[in-house]
Amino acid sequence: MGPSNLELIFDRVGHFGRYQVFLYFTVAFQNISCGVHYLASVFMTVLPRYACRPPGNVSRVLFHNVSDWRLDNIWKLSSSGHEEQVVVQLQDGEIWELRRCNRFRRDNLSNLDYNYNGHKSRFPCLDGYIYDTSKWDSTVVTQWDLVCNREWFAKLIQPTFMVGVLLGALIFGYLSDRIGRRLVLWSTSIGMYFFGIAAAFTLDYYSFMLARFLLAIVSSGYLVVVFVYVTEFIGMKARTWACIQVHSFFAIGTMVVALTGYLVRTWWIYQIILSTVTAPFVLFCWMLPETPFWLLSEGKYEEAQTVVDQMAKWNRAGTFKLSELLSLDLYSPADQQSRYANKHRLLYLFYDCNIGKRTLIVWLIWFTGCLGYYSFSLNSVNLGGNVYLNLFLIGAVDIPASIVLCFGMDILGRKKALITALFSSAVFCGLIMVIPLKYYFWTMVTTMAGKFAIGAAFGLIYLYTAELYPTVIRTQAVGSGSMVSRAGSIVAPFSVNLSSIWIFIPQLLVGCLAFVSGILTFQLPETLRKPLLSTWEEATTPDAEKESSSGKLSPTTSNTDAGQTRSD
Repeated sequence: MGPSNLELIFDRVGHFGRYQVFLYFTVAFQNISCGVHYLASVFMTVLPRYACRPPGNVSRVLFHNVSDWRLDNIWKLSSSGHEEQVVVQLQDGEIWELRRCNRFRRDNLSNLDYNYNGHKSRFPCLDGYIYDTSKWDSTVVTQWDLVCNREWFAKLIQPTFMVGVLLGALIFGYLSDRIGRRLVLWSTSIGMYFFGIAAAFTLDYYSFMLARFLLAIVSSGYLVVVFVYVTEFIGMKARTWACIQVHSFFAIGTMVVALTGYLVRTWWIYQIILSTVTAPFVLFCWMLPETPFWLLSEGKYEEAQTVVDQMAKWNRAGTFKLSELLSLDLYSPADQQSRYANKHRLLYLFYDCNIGKRTLIVWLIWFTGCLGYYSFSLNSVNLGGNVYLNLFLIGAVDIPASIVLCFGMDILGRKKALITALFSSAVFCGLIMVIPLKYYFWTMVTTMAGKFAIGAAFGLIYLYTAELYPTVIRTQAVGSGSMVSRAGSIVAPFSVNLSSIWIFIPQLLVGCLAFVSGILTFQLPETLRKPLLSTWEEATTPDAEKESSSGKLSPTTSNTDAGQTRSD
């Protein structure tokens, strides 16, 4: 059963008819939640200004030459709060100096001057901390006092989430090929809703981290599998636009985070709202059918026929028999046993030397794309202005990037578009390094252009990876690539921190990797306007041979063993 035959299904029922449109927007809508949960910690882990809490009731507060009667007003007196002490007098007459991680009691109770050179005793912050609530009423940091010697607990929140994302990509990529796309979409969608709400009601830091870790696993699983699900339901004529625009819904999730953060300043309410944004999807996800390509690869021909009939009915197309269209052997138990015994192995990503080289190149592009995407995003906090607007624009820029990418992919092809995006990001990284620091506006514009380019490359590699591998290993290929990319998202914060050594280290690292990735991409085959691969024979056949033998492959045992379904 060759790839051309499989595409005949879409020729009969429509490449992007009403049925596919309904399924597409249903599952893409839930992708908003992935964007939401990936970036929710941006505001949940905000570190406000803080100081040690005094050991009693305050009667007077002194900050520099300004005094007040309420301790809560000290943040109005302070413009920065960095290591500047606050002097308070308690109702029992004691005078304390409050700092961020220590407090001092003055021995001279009559000296209320701000500057004091006399003897004083040092004490730890045993009574907790006071926080600036002018921007956020509460965050995870203020909830569990993740400051001073516990500050590293707060810094672990996002890296731990990314570790969960890494595992989720691998786990659910494998499960999707074993148990089907639909069951994975069901379980991960319900998991996102459940673990998202659970994180808001956790009573301690460790249960919060566990809920977030599980949330990361299911969010990553959905993000990987929904892409494969969409590609297996959409024909070649509409696949490029539909699959790339799935990432626009992720970008919308980023914008939702910015808007919610602006309107809601209590972290657990903020988390509940973000977790329920796509709640309607949970009510309808049970209606999702399994993809006919996966059913065919598993030998479930009757179920595949039912889905195709339903698709034809919705699209007002004529019905037909898959067994006649695809020349299927419905009674081949030996073939099905062979398929079951030999499929679903991650090592098939290194099926032979050519496939192995292809996998390593694809993994490098995944890593580079994610590293660049998060490096540019993390640097955006230094753009100045309103932080909520900055995040909103960072998410919004991905939408035009995906639109431009779609045109580029249709005009240039997947391969040339990816090469152009990678080389462009490398060039923009180089330009950032040569623009004088005093030209802040141009540095910011170039940085956004670099993020635009690397975002386009990162979006393209999802589709390109799915088209480079046959059906039975496709989800694992996308899942393993996503797993490798999460290593880039973990490395990104460290590369940004290295800017204290040399300010352009992040740009140098991303630029070099993007340039090398662009060169290696020349080794990959073009997949534009070509049917999805179904067998290993198709994956390993050179393009020239495919042109001469397209549609002539017979259903050999080895072909059906390798797989018979496809996705983008």
